[in-house]
Amino acid sequence: SDDDYVPYIPVKKRKKQRLEAIKTLATNKSNYMTSKLQKNDNHDGQNDSDTDIATYQMLGPKSHISLLDQHSQLKLEAQARKETAREKQLKEEEKILESVAEKTALMGVAELAKGIQYGDSIKTSWKVPKYVLAMPPSRHQRVRDRLRILTEGEDIPPPLKTFQEMKFPKVMIQALKKRGILKPTPIQIQGLPAVLSGRDIIGIAFTGSGKTLVFVLPLVMFCLEQEINLPFIRNEGPYGLIICPSRELAKQTNDIIEYFFNQLASHGQPELRCCLCIGGFPIKDQLETIKRGVHVVVATPGRLMDMLDKKMISLSICRYLCLDEADRMIDMGFEEDVRTIFSYFKGQRQTLLFSATMPKKIQNFARSALVRPVTVNVGRAGAANLDVKQEVEYVKQEEKMPHILNSLQKTLPPVLVFAEKKQDVDAIHEYLLLRGIDAVSIHGGKDQEERSVSVQQFISGKKDVLVATDVASKGLDFPNVQHIINYDMPDDIENYVHRIGRTGRCGKTGVATTFVNKTCEESILLDLKHLLIEAKQVVPEFLATMETETEQYLNIGGEVGCSYCGGLGHRITDCPKLEAIQNKQAQNIGRKDYLASGAADW
Repeated sequence: SDDDYVPYIPVKKRKKQRLEAIKTLATNKSNYMTSKLQKNDNHDGQNDSDTDIATYQMLGPKSHISLLDQHSQLKLEAQARKETAREKQLKEEEKILESVAEKTALMGVAELAKGIQYGDSIKTSWKVPKYVLAMPPSRHQRVRDRLRILTEGEDIPPPLKTFQEMKFPKVMIQALKKRGILKPTPIQIQGLPAVLSGRDIIGIAFTGSGKTLVFVLPLVMFCLEQEINLPFIRNEGPYGLIICPSRELAKQTNDIIEYFFNQLASHGQPELRCCLCIGGFPIKDQLETIKRGVHVVVATPGRLMDMLDKKMISLSICRYLCLDEADRMIDMGFEEDVRTIFSYFKGQRQTLLFSATMPKKIQNFARSALVRPVTVNVGRAGAANLDVKQEVEYVKQEEKMPHILNSLQKTLPPVLVFAEKKQDVDAIHEYLLLRGIDAVSIHGGKDQEERSVSVQQFISGKKDVLVATDVASKGLDFPNVQHIINYDMPDDIENYVHRIGRTGRCGKTGVATTFVNKTCEESILLDLKHLLIEAKQVVPEFLATMETETEQYLNIGGEVGCSYCGGLGHRITDCPKLEAIQNKQAQNIGRKDYLASGAADW
């Protein structure tokens, strides 16, 4: 209306009016102080309270406080508001984490139905050396602090710094030396005594730190002990079960176990058998090994569940279970598969979970399946390997393919190239072959024989470049790879950590080059930025300038970054992975309701 109309005042005029107001205020204050001094000099005894109140109202409530004191007061008030905002943020995060937490424990159906709970760990014949037990606990803690080993749990076994202290026989120590392993790594120093003692364990360490030996060496010794005490008969076994997320990782683990089994057999020890149960290989050959009596089964979830369902394999005497890359095994969509496998066990088992990336949400969920668990953490869960030099380059989408040729010049072969999509892998492979580069490729669409041949040719040095999807990113050991090229940034920062972990293994150094552009989501780039900062790597300018309002809350309440996915560039309140999963669940619910109503109408 016309009554509410406010005429426009130009900026210059507004500034002039503000200056005049300040000038008037300063003049009034000066006149007030002068008049007050004069009154004090006169000592006329008159009451000036009414005049003081009027002047106080005219000059403002803080006219008697210096600007420095006012600034200090404002800082204190801002700090109080900030603390209140942090408390509000933490309470909101606790509610979200509680809402997404699994209400059902990670146990078998029968155990949940009958309420079976185990109070004591599995008993083993292995004992810590007496002279180590006689040392004070402060010595053990000093060893952990020096090696940056973080532990959680009760009655944690002491760390042992040599394989001799762990009481491994000479044949095992010689077998390790043949592989160039002379002393244990930090995760092995604390992890091996815990596993040998029969304790359930959550093992977290950066890629290439030797986690595989932490669950392989004790299993080999337990199987040897079982075979010596009471030999396995036909159709008996396995005693130990190792589940891996990919076929390549399962095959690699099986090869390591068979190496130690063969070393023991060559020195007069009983024959031990290991069976590899993965898709892509004839199930007939796997059944023949199982019928002879098998000590260890290494499997992927799909083939294992199929064989258990068809009663081709029994877990009635299995007492040792390891989930390698456990965060992938029990991530969203895999809980029911793991519970189904757990339901085939007939008694208590020793459960081991290992990974380089394991967010707090997964750790809390995993503990529900463990008995008196010990958590061994070398570095932050999800941290990048510090032996890898990370380089991030901005490359336009159409320039990526020729830019790979430039990146290949950084180091000598072999080189690993990762891409998200199968069609990108095939396109890169074809492009490199046309440029005269010896390259092979693997992804989930290829048959297992072709995948195995490609990996073997790459490891043996017959091929210079391996192009792959994330099937080759988790757990695979490529000891001579000096360079990793990420053709595109993965959708999950955990996959990025696993990818670059294929180089810089076992104390060696490596280079990881990642191509990014405007097609990458801002959330994953922020995670990458803070991962580079944590690893003290060079942060490119286009990443350094990226900021969000939530960055001030990235490190509050003792928890770094997101407690759901482990990303450093956001909190759980802004987690894109959680949002995507919730959206997917909502869509599935809607679709099911729609189909149900449609079926009823039909």
